[in-house]
Formats: sequence, C-alpha cells, structure tokens
Amino acid sequence: MELWTIGVFARAVRLSPKALRLYDELGLLPPAVVDRESGYRLYHPSQLEQARFIAWLRRLGMPLARIRTVIGLNEEDAAAEVEAYWAEVLAETANRGRLATFLVDYLRGRGSAMTELGIRYAARTDIGTVRTSNEDVAYASGRLLAVADGVKGGGDASAAAIAALKPLDTRAVPAGELLNALAAAVGEAERVLQGSEAFTTLTAMLWSDSQLGLVHIGDTRAYVLRDDELLQITHDHTWVQSLVDEGRLSPDEAESHPQRAMLARSISGTGRDKPDLSVHEAKIGDRYLLCSDGLTRVVSIEQKRAALRRENSPDESAEELIALAYQGGAPDNIAVVVAEVVML
Repeated sequence: MELWTIGVFARAVRLSPKALRLYDELGLLPPAVVDRESGYRLYHPSQLEQARFIAWLRRLGMPLARIRTVIGLNEEDAAAEVEAYWAEVLAETANRGRLATFLVDYLRGRGSAMTELGIRYAARTDIGTVRTSNEDVAYASGRLLAVADGVKGGGDASAAAIAALKPLDTRAVPAGELLNALAAAVGEAERVLQGSEAFTTLTAMLWSDSQLGLVHIGDTRAYVLRDDELLQITHDHTWVQSLVDEGRLSPDEAESHPQRAMLARSISGTGRDKPDLSVHEAKIGDRYLLCSDGLTRVVSIEQKRAALRRENSPDESAEELIALAYQGGAPDNIAVVVAEVVML
C-alpha cells in the first residue's frame, strides 16, 4: 500500500504539517498509519479528497467543530449544512453592514442617538379544521416579517412570494431603498409565477434601524399595537372592501358578505396588480401582527388586541392567536407573525 509522509501529503493538499496534526487530534483527518517506533504520520493518496474538502471548508471560514459535523454527513445533508452555514454568514455580514452604516451616519451627524432597535419575533401557520392542505406561509427574522396566502392550489405561489423576499434578509438595505427593494421582490415573484393559474396575497415588512418598509397586496393584513391601541396599517384589496370604500356597504355588512374573500389585487404572474408600499417609524414597545384572513375572519379586533397587549412573548402571543382561531372554528389556513420592537 502506497503511503505518503506528512510532508509529502501536506504539499499535495497545500496544507501545513501543523494543520494536518491538528486535524488528526480533532478526529477530522486521522492518518492511514502511525509508525509505532517513530510516531510518524503516514497518509494514503485516497485521503486527498477529504483533506481538500476540509481545507475548502476552512477557507469558507467554517469552525472546526462544525466541519466535524459536516464530514460525518451524507452528501445531501452535508450540502444542506454548508448552505445553512453560509446563510448565517450572509446574515451576520448584513447585520455588521447595517451597524457600520449606522455608525457612519452617527459620526457624520446624519443619524439619531446611539440607540439600536431590534425585534423579538415568532411565526406560525396552521392548516385549520377544514382545509386538506396548508397554502399559507409565515416567515420571520430579525429583519423581515412576511405572510402570504395562496389561492387555487397556491401553496407554491405563496412560497414563491416569500422566497423572492428572503434575499433581502441577507442584504444591507438602506432605509431610503426599502420600498424599491420590496417592489423588486414582488416583481421577482410575479416573474416566477408567469403562466401559473395559482396566485397569492402578500404582506411583508423589511427593517432598517427604526424604519420599516411595508409591502401589501391582497387581504392578508398588518396591525400595530401602540399605546394600547391596535391599528390596521394595511387596506384590504377585495371586491367587498371596494364596496365599503364607495359607501355601498357598511363594514359590518362586509364582514358577513358571501363574497368577502374575492380578491381585487394579488400576485398572479401577470404583473397587472401593483402592491401598496409605505414606510413606517418603529418605536420601542410596538407590537406588530401580520396575519392571513384565516385569523382575521374569526378573531375579533378586541381579541387580537388582548392577545398582543398581555405580557406575553411573541411566541406565546402567536400561539394564543392560533388558539383563538380554533375557538372560532378555524375554517381556513392560518398564518400569524408577531414581532415586538425592543432596544438592543
């Protein structure tokens, strides 16, 4: 059996003997043979591929402990782990980029006092008691909140809308570019859905320091609880709501109208309907609720307010809202995102 000394093997993989000894000590790359008399480590040429793989992971910046996990996985799971690690790196880079922008603005007198806002958040979906599949999607992170409700087999449509937004989660978007970034994401979702019969609603918020950009199309909703008052900050794009706007129906009549779910605007792949875009100022203590009509139709404003105003965590509030939807019969899929603005 052909064996190489540690020096020859190190040159072949462009690593130092010191690195190979460390990889051996950590169980990442044990030598093929250790000479009993001299203690020399000897390697087989078949180990080159794993050694190079470890070296590439190190060049990526992956910690050795995580590399040990990756090399113990099958190829598909290892690929998913590398992908997950890189998403974390991008998110951390974006966070550092936002902090750098904040500090530059602060030092040049363009920023506010040195107080950084963040959010605590939770996202939940539930199939409900009637539907056989769940076409609602909810997503939440430290920068992006979103819910989407697919229609006509629209699980893929709602997932496509959220997928179009996710790159914004790992990109530093200045406050002045929030709406452009959100509009571009909706355009990407429209492109993906071209030729599809399915369509989806979307309500999403993207954060930059104390500014949040809001994009909305359809009948998913966004609310803010501020100073103990719950306000709806989106406007439903439904046929029934248009009748209310025209004074032909009262809000109470609209709630029970048999065609209250008929959408006037949606993301459908045609690009015909345009979303509402707006910028809002976040304040410490604000609580935001994004939800699908599976919640709004069966949970009253007062119930929503009570669930949000209690000293609950976002997780607890989201769970309570899902439970309230079940108390109301849960006849549709339910999507809920709850976020609280806090000082970091």
